[in-house]
Amino acid sequence: MHTTRTTPGSTTGSTAEPTGGARIIGGERGEGPGPYVMEADTLEGNDVVNAQGEKLGDIKSIMIDVPSGRVAYAVLSSGGFLGIGGKLFAIPWSALTLDADNKCFILNIDKERLKNAPGFDKDHWPSMADQRWATEVHSYYERRPYWEI
Repeated sequence: MHTTRTTPGSTTGSTAEPTGGARIIGGERGEGPGPYVMEADTLEGNDVVNAQGEKLGDIKSIMIDVPSGRVAYAVLSSGGFLGIGGKLFAIPWSALTLDADNKCFILNIDKERLKNAPGFDKDHWPSMADQRWATEVHSYYERRPYWEI
């Protein structure tokens, strides 16, 4: 059964595809914010797992498209030790599912595919406003670019 959510930026029903945003499972609405509207810094550090439950990394940053006011990417930190030697990945926000009950994100990708994904290191970030780069990233994760939705 689908229910209508009237919270800004949300979708209709728990199984509906997001309109450019992350899906949410669990975490029924209660007192306080969340899980439909949350402080970005409460999501930073959350684990990211794949559908098999394997840890892929954690959320390092959440990137905002300032002119549109939309979340563009979550920056996933993977590998390394204590932030040293790891690789960073810009994950399209719509590729993620927030598991509010387990306080983690789910990214439907296997570890090997993530290893081969376009990434960067902490000292050499890409120009995320470059539409060609952004289109390639969205294509890799099989997502429609957020600015087209």
